[in-house]
Amino acid sequence: MKKIKYSIRKLCTAFATALCLPMSVALISCDDFLTLTPTNEIVLEHYWKEEQDVVSAVTGCYAQLTSNDCLQRMLVWGEVRSDNLVFGAGAQNDLQQILKENILETNNFTKWLCFYDCINRCNTVLHYAPIVNKIDPNYTDSELRNTIAEVTTLRSLCYFYLIRTFRDVPYVTTPSIDDNIPITRPATKFEAVLDSLIESVEAVKDYAVRSYGEDSKKNQTYVTRWTAYTLLADMYLWKGDYQKCIDNCDKVIKHFQEEYEYDIQKGKTTYMELYSNVYPLVSETPAGTATGGNQFNELFGETQNSKESIFELTPPNDQNVESAGLNNYLGFESNLNAWLAAPSYLCSDVFAGSNNYFSKTDLRAYENMEEKDNRITIHKYRDYSISFKSATTLTEAPKISRSLRSGREVPHWIIYRFSDVLLMKAEAEVELAGNVTSSEDITEEQIDHYKRAFACVSATWKRANNKRTATKDTLIFSNYSGSRSTMEDLVMDERQREFMFEGKRWYDLVRMCRRDGSNSRMIEKVLPKFEQDGSKIRIKLASPDILYFPYNRAEIKVNTDLKQNPAYVTDDTYEKNL
Repeated sequence: MKKIKYSIRKLCTAFATALCLPMSVALISCDDFLTLTPTNEIVLEHYWKEEQDVVSAVTGCYAQLTSNDCLQRMLVWGEVRSDNLVFGAGAQNDLQQILKENILETNNFTKWLCFYDCINRCNTVLHYAPIVNKIDPNYTDSELRNTIAEVTTLRSLCYFYLIRTFRDVPYVTTPSIDDNIPITRPATKFEAVLDSLIESVEAVKDYAVRSYGEDSKKNQTYVTRWTAYTLLADMYLWKGDYQKCIDNCDKVIKHFQEEYEYDIQKGKTTYMELYSNVYPLVSETPAGTATGGNQFNELFGETQNSKESIFELTPPNDQNVESAGLNNYLGFESNLNAWLAAPSYLCSDVFAGSNNYFSKTDLRAYENMEEKDNRITIHKYRDYSISFKSATTLTEAPKISRSLRSGREVPHWIIYRFSDVLLMKAEAEVELAGNVTSSEDITEEQIDHYKRAFACVSATWKRANNKRTATKDTLIFSNYSGSRSTMEDLVMDERQREFMFEGKRWYDLVRMCRRDGSNSRMIEKVLPKFEQDGSKIRIKLASPDILYFPYNRAEIKVNTDLKQNPAYVTDDTYEKNL
């Protein structure tokens, strides 16, 4: 009976979600569906006949990726366990348990169905698009290649989230449209999935669309060739193939440099400036002004779809601020009570010059957070626009004028932007240099790697600190170039400052632990946010397996080939799963 019930549920899921049919059809209940034509017959007889069917299905892939469930997990999986976040106000129990490092297999955030839904949609498109190409002459071979590149990149991105969160996961590249496909499947090892993802994107990357049109917002909200290159760079960074990471970063960097030169020749106002004399970034304080906040407004505020953005997710048009998936977590409304907050050490005494994370001139500290009611409120997604005086030498703490987002467009969720490419390149250059223990032992080749890494870090740092020249810099190369550990810390610290609250920090820490073969550095960074049970947390976080989430209990019950992460196995785990 259990197998029959699951088969019916699977059939309904394949009809309502995986096949990406029009919403009016997808809302048919399971009971209603059982009286209709079988799923496969509906698909072959009435769907996947023309180009528009493919376009609609691809749109469905993006729609699933921007669902509340996916967006919430991108934040929770990639950020909550890091040193960036603590309790806010009234957080739901599942979120509280993650913040306490008490993650159980029953926690709602251990559910991964929303990502597998998107994966199945992508698999379905990849299965049927070639069939449509043979039927509809308007759907050309070139367009088919574009579609395959686009959807393969989206599918790989979904799997990349899954393996960074759970490590080993079931890996499926065929759609759930056939009841003969086994419903149980063991988890594939992290390394094997990662290699397969890299291979699949490498095969199609050069078929991805270069541009959807000059100044089109689709260049940031749909997959382009630069999205594929950036995803490849990220995956190679996790694989430890640092030269290929750099190669893909350099392709994106060259593209941005060419776009910058083109815009300059055309006399366009893009607020882009060259930093480190090489890298075009949106200026925080445009030349000739003394008002900060421009970079924030362009990327996270009222403008969005910035020239600096590579790939960002746009919530549905009918989704207002109050119903946005991350509203309760970060607080988009005028009500500043949010489930998540920042630890006080991130922004305490910044202006006094004694903060360990931000210099007093680093505008990111003032933009991203605000101390209010004995809690550090996150403003990165809450503010619609901000402005403040940002002179290079601050004589008093900047007074920020904030316009809250309440009732306005929901903020986009940025997956990749140009500064991410720069800092991935920086990390890869440091690791490619190899081991350096002192400035006396370093070679010229290693120095060159460090100089290239430092130039990338310096670009994002200068932008945030409103410094356009080297004469007044407090970020000095010789202070960091003496060893690999100091250079690694420089890159990691800058990534934390630049991407704070963007769903990247925990993944950065996991990658560091995998490279170190130890959780020690991660523990020292995360432990200060725990006000109680510090010794217990230290012991718990020492296990390599604890870096990843457990499989949800329901998944293990359905998929009996799944074996629970050893860090979450207790004496009665399997008894509960019977």
